[in-house]
Amino acid sequence: MENLTGMNTLKECEKGQVEKIFISGKMRNRLNDLGLIEGTCIECLYRNHGLSAYLIRGAVIALRTEDTSFIKVTKIKADT
Repeated sequence: MENLTGMNTLKECEKGQVEKIFISGKMRNRLNDLGLIEGTCIECLYRNHGLSAYLIRGAVIALRTEDTSFIKVTKIKADT
């Protein structure tokens, strides 16, 4: 897994694919319920004051930056 980085490092309009989630318990179950699992493609839509909005499986989901730091993604390069 090259170029693995925290989901919290994605900038607005950047896309990534979830590779590993280092969260357990209720929060892990909540993320799974929202469709955030390994292999999911995501896009960062908005970042501000410790909260970010992501497009996940067609839905916009807001997550705290501290939670997304435990989600590792591979950035997907934009088509040129």
